[in-house]
Amino acid sequence: MKVINKILKAHEEGRPSWSFEYFPPKTQQGVQNLYDRMERMYRLGPEFIDVTWNAGGTTSQLTSEIVATAQSVYGLETIMHLTCTNMPKEKIDKALKDAKECGCQNILALRGDPPRGQEHWEACENGFSHAIDLVRYIRQQYGDYFGIAVAGYCEGHVDNPDKDDDLYRLKEKVDAGADFIITQVFYDVDIFLNWVKKCRAIGISCPIIPGILPIQNYSGFNRIITLSKTIVPQFVLEELEPIKDDDAAVKEYGIRLAVDMIRKMFADGIKCYHFYTMNLERSTRLILEALEFVPPIENVKPLPWCPSLSAKRKKENVRPIFWRNRTKSYIARTEAWDEFPNGRWGDSRSPAFGELDGYGVSLKHSKKGALELWGYPQKHSDIFDVFVQYCRGEVNSLPWSDQPLAEESNIIREQLAHINSMGYLTINSQPAVNGVRSDHKIFGWGPKNGYVYQKAYLEVFISPTQLDALIARIERDTNITYYAVNKQGDLKTNTQSDGPNAVTWGVFPGKEIIQPTVVEAVSFTAWKDEAFELWNEWTKIYDTDSISAKLITDIADNWYLINIVHNDFHDSDGIFKIFEQISVTDYEADR
Repeated sequence: MKVINKILKAHEEGRPSWSFEYFPPKTQQGVQNLYDRMERMYRLGPEFIDVTWNAGGTTSQLTSEIVATAQSVYGLETIMHLTCTNMPKEKIDKALKDAKECGCQNILALRGDPPRGQEHWEACENGFSHAIDLVRYIRQQYGDYFGIAVAGYCEGHVDNPDKDDDLYRLKEKVDAGADFIITQVFYDVDIFLNWVKKCRAIGISCPIIPGILPIQNYSGFNRIITLSKTIVPQFVLEELEPIKDDDAAVKEYGIRLAVDMIRKMFADGIKCYHFYTMNLERSTRLILEALEFVPPIENVKPLPWCPSLSAKRKKENVRPIFWRNRTKSYIARTEAWDEFPNGRWGDSRSPAFGELDGYGVSLKHSKKGALELWGYPQKHSDIFDVFVQYCRGEVNSLPWSDQPLAEESNIIREQLAHINSMGYLTINSQPAVNGVRSDHKIFGWGPKNGYVYQKAYLEVFISPTQLDALIARIERDTNITYYAVNKQGDLKTNTQSDGPNAVTWGVFPGKEIIQPTVVEAVSFTAWKDEAFELWNEWTKIYDTDSISAKLITDIADNWYLINIVHNDFHDSDGIFKIFEQISVTDYEADR
């Protein structure tokens, strides 16, 4: 979707809206950390994000990759920056082609800064000299396919001392086909508001979005305003002076200042804001919270999982629950599919999942980071403790989940911690939900005035001895279905059907019942390869002959993975009753 349509819709509804900017990190670990942050900040409800293009195009490929991932994996409507710096037409063509192929429909057209080490900007051979040339070229090549944003300089461009001329150049960019304007950083709201009036006076009628850069620390703030020659109100400088050496105080001041700026603009009718996040999360989140800006639930969670914005996935609305904590992996393993489930999950003749060798399974952490998280387990109970700590929020990730325990599982946190302490190692879970409103803060998703439901679900690694005892308990409860499988593919189940079992569904006015999350046999057997391989990835952070490596390898080689569904969604505790009165096995002897 073109971002301009989202901006106009928010304006028509009279509600505030906001967006975030990110830049490509320099390291692979930094990229992974950025993806984690983008996924978390998705919940803050941005209308869109944008990803910068390095001066000189040195990170251009990474920009394209981040845009594609944001669109296809995290469901974030994304604007790709595109500059003229060191970009001949053939590179421009490739960037636009890549953007279109991944479903991105939005470009921020910029001239760009001079390449690193070069004082003055120069056009490259067979390239463009100005942003307006880029706007015209995109419209010439792609017509109305792309929404185009351009930059506005409310204090005037540093390379153009004539502010009136700079304003008319902005109008020329809009007349050439730009849909809206995002301003560069400013701290004087009066200057911005007066500039907007001047824009309107010369016929610029498109949306103008102010760029907000929360102050993070004094030295960084000073560097930015010096380089960009940004005007800062005297009161800001005076209030920063006594706290400039206290980073925490400066950061808190930056939050208060941004809140005050936005409130003043809001009172003047400006209701859309663009945050220059600097790849940081806290300040932006606290600003939105202070303003009590809450996004519509149907925008943040149209489904229980983040829908992909990839062109061929636009109608997808059903997924297996197993990959809930590994969305990127699910997208990769289903990328070759021509069609995606819409309305219902297909039968066992559904397209095959991609092999693990096709993209690889790995931990997101460096060896050092993983060791700090999970330590050096010497016995089974040490492994159990890691899982217990994850359930209690003391460890923020596991090999099977890059994020902390999902918010919806907080209500079963202690029950999860208890069964993990007994050796039932949970890697996925959801509590039963019986008809809460679709705008519920934790469980809600989908359109307004609906009701959502879910069956209690657990996915557990379990020793063979414990599995036999657990199955005996399950057989006494006709409301429970399960699939259990080991690394070798030996499958046990009590269900007679390979068809899907909907574990999440929603009922909405004027619509068919939506069943976006299912448990299904073929998908589970595909998932188990990945789930067991992640044990092997864990062993790689230790020496091959170490006790820790041998312990984890033993679990991977001999234990089972079981998924359990309690089909009576009225019974919130039913799924945990099967774990009562089961004695703890002597794990050291259980091989």
